[in-house]
Amino acid sequence: MSTAAPRPAGHDQLWSVDEHLQDILATVRPLEPIELQLLDAQGCVLVEDVTVPVSLPPFDNSSMDGYAVRVADVAGASEEFPAVLEVVGDVAAGQADRLHVGPGQAVRIMTGAPLPPGAETVVPVEWTDGGLGEGPVTGMRARSQAPEGAAGTVQIHRPAEARAHVRAAGSDVKAGDRALEAGTVLGPPQIALLAAIGRGTVRVRPRPRVVVMSTGSELVQPDEQLATGQIYDSNSFALTAAARDAGAIAYRVGAVADDAETLRDTIEDQLVRADLMVTTGGVSVGAYDVVKEALSHAGDEDEPGSGVEFRKLAMQPGKPQGFGSIGPDHTPLLALPGNPVSSYVSFELFVRPAIRALMGLTDVHRPRTRATLVADKALTSPKGRRQFLRGSHTDGEVRPVGGAGSHLVAALAHADALIVVPEDVESVEPGSEVEVVLLG
Repeated sequence: MSTAAPRPAGHDQLWSVDEHLQDILATVRPLEPIELQLLDAQGCVLVEDVTVPVSLPPFDNSSMDGYAVRVADVAGASEEFPAVLEVVGDVAAGQADRLHVGPGQAVRIMTGAPLPPGAETVVPVEWTDGGLGEGPVTGMRARSQAPEGAAGTVQIHRPAEARAHVRAAGSDVKAGDRALEAGTVLGPPQIALLAAIGRGTVRVRPRPRVVVMSTGSELVQPDEQLATGQIYDSNSFALTAAARDAGAIAYRVGAVADDAETLRDTIEDQLVRADLMVTTGGVSVGAYDVVKEALSHAGDEDEPGSGVEFRKLAMQPGKPQGFGSIGPDHTPLLALPGNPVSSYVSFELFVRPAIRALMGLTDVHRPRTRATLVADKALTSPKGRRQFLRGSHTDGEVRPVGGAGSHLVAALAHADALIVVPEDVESVEPGSEVEVVLLG
């Protein structure tokens, strides 16, 4: 949770992108670790190394359906002169009673079953007559249909080297090995490994709970009828989805009308389930910028050290921004602009790193690369502003997608990168190398 309020700023100060992000990351602290069941821990970050308590596999076992035999008994075997061995029984995966393989004997063995004492190798069933005396077979009949297959004799048509088709104990991991390191994000393969070594719970930092709400009396829920002057609320859907993509448990709140008291009440109601609050809209300089009105002095008297500061950043899109902490637990709050592109770019630059920091990750940023600009004409950028343009990146090249307008939401669906134009650059010619933030 947050531990400090933002530092004061002059009313007209223009902050850089890096300064704003630095202040956010200095305010956000990783969530406290908890013990979770394996499936509940998916997407969470380990806080301690996990050591293997038992080797995998824990015993020598067969990688094939076939016959467990001694090497000497099948040496020189062929279809013309097969080795004929006495079948003394079956051994299946999970079977406790282990048969012994003596000279001239074989045990019918199933994939995953422990190698019986005395056996030195496994002959695949396809190398045998399956006990039928009619030449090579392609498989075994089900034991329920042919129990006699576990007795009698079997003809083996090929020799086998020692420990052929045998998975050695500890060939995957050995007892005492480090299975997973602290800082690992638990995905399906990691969950599988933890289960395989017998861990039912694991100590992790939980996924942050992020509450997203948009503001504006003009916003209407999708599927509802639009009236004059109304638009559909897309920001809250985009940011909720983006928060989930970043690793959070995200909750979307319906759009809040342009009323400061209503917004304050809604935020207070939502604090109980929030590790991070995100608002969109109402942070500029208009008469109806309700977030700024409602939160500029939130908590100053009742909660010392809390409050939300609103800034102007040297960036395009996304100049107006707000951040701070609210409520008794000093829950971090990031207030983003309302234009769709401004909102999404701001999320990628500021909210996503905050979510990743709450998770306890050390690398909180999207990957960046250099790419060659492919465009019909030079890209222009306002002096003194760091511009982020939507782009499509492939094979070391990046192409602009859509225009520079902060309301052009359609282009977002076709962009997988942000083209970064530095503050001191006003024009970028086609063929130039540019910095690219990779979004997917």
